[in-house]
Amino acid sequence: MTDEAIAGVAGAEAGGRHVSGDRSARALLVIGLLAAMLAVTALTSLTWGASDASAIGLLRAWLFGVDPGNEALSARDAIIVYDIRLPRVILGILIGAALAVSGAVMQGLFRNPLADPGLVGVSAGSGLGAVSVIVLGSTLLAPFTAVFGSYALPLAAFFGGLVTTIILYNVATRQGRTSIATMLLAGIALGAMAIALTGILVYMADDRQLRDLTFWQLGSLAGATWVKIGAAGPIIVAALAATPFLARGLNAMALGEATAAHLGVPVQRLKYIAIVAVSAAIGAAVAVSGGIGFVGIVVPHLLRLAIGPDNRYLLPASALLGACLLLLADAVSRTIVAPAELPIGIVTAAVGGPFFLWILLRKRGVVDL
Repeated sequence: MTDEAIAGVAGAEAGGRHVSGDRSARALLVIGLLAAMLAVTALTSLTWGASDASAIGLLRAWLFGVDPGNEALSARDAIIVYDIRLPRVILGILIGAALAVSGAVMQGLFRNPLADPGLVGVSAGSGLGAVSVIVLGSTLLAPFTAVFGSYALPLAAFFGGLVTTIILYNVATRQGRTSIATMLLAGIALGAMAIALTGILVYMADDRQLRDLTFWQLGSLAGATWVKIGAAGPIIVAALAATPFLARGLNAMALGEATAAHLGVPVQRLKYIAIVAVSAAIGAAVAVSGGIGFVGIVVPHLLRLAIGPDNRYLLPASALLGACLLLLADAVSRTIVAPAELPIGIVTAAVGGPFFLWILLRKRGVVDL
């Protein structure tokens, strides 16, 4: 059975709303438009702010070393663009892509459009690792922070997500087979335990740490630096690079594990790679940005309505749209209460919460739009 046939049957079985036929041409067009939108959004984010450097001036400075007035960019503008805005834009692209692609992979793996990386406890485990460094970094974890310095926070968050994933995988795997249902239930339990431990650490925190924790838990790109990109970027890029190889298997998994196995898909290996990739991407993202929700639910669902469920196109499109939406949400968070900054997690939750309810009601047949 071809990938197009698998995607068509999977779409029909997933909810009966998928229109049969090859959507590859439309999908490629959408991917091209999203790539162009991401370029425009990134350039706008680079030139949006207090600095008077325009988009044209910035491009001329990059290409020719001068601005439209034939004058070099000022030292102040150069610092703002290259040391503040550019790391923030790059980090936003990486995190947006990681969240959206992880959501698409989890939904394909669980065969449920409501699935999200947070369901398996990875986000909560990563958050516990990061909060531990914030609260205990000067006492119990002082040796750890002294050795790793600015890398201590992202490393702790990554290891928190990794430990959660290892426990989750061992609980859900018996005789070489991983039960998705057991993994989901165990993930909810592990997430609840991680949230409880995080609450204990928050209770122990002082006033300064509480301010840091509150802002970090709501999600933000304000602390973007080249150091954080160097710590989280390679992990996210490696995880995203592995996901296209999962596309055919995820298409077949929509028909059921037994059918996928008959089609020649190594189901167990597919589960393992998908779980590790999602854990790495989410752990690294949470480490540097805090909790940013709903991107992993909203983006894949919107794209399925436009281009269908074929993961060969859904995964790259999710990366592009996730990056665009997170950059737009960051722009809103920087301007809506200027000169202060609203945590980006509040913006994504304000949009994603109602959208999640719409998906749930639509899935139940209460709403049919």
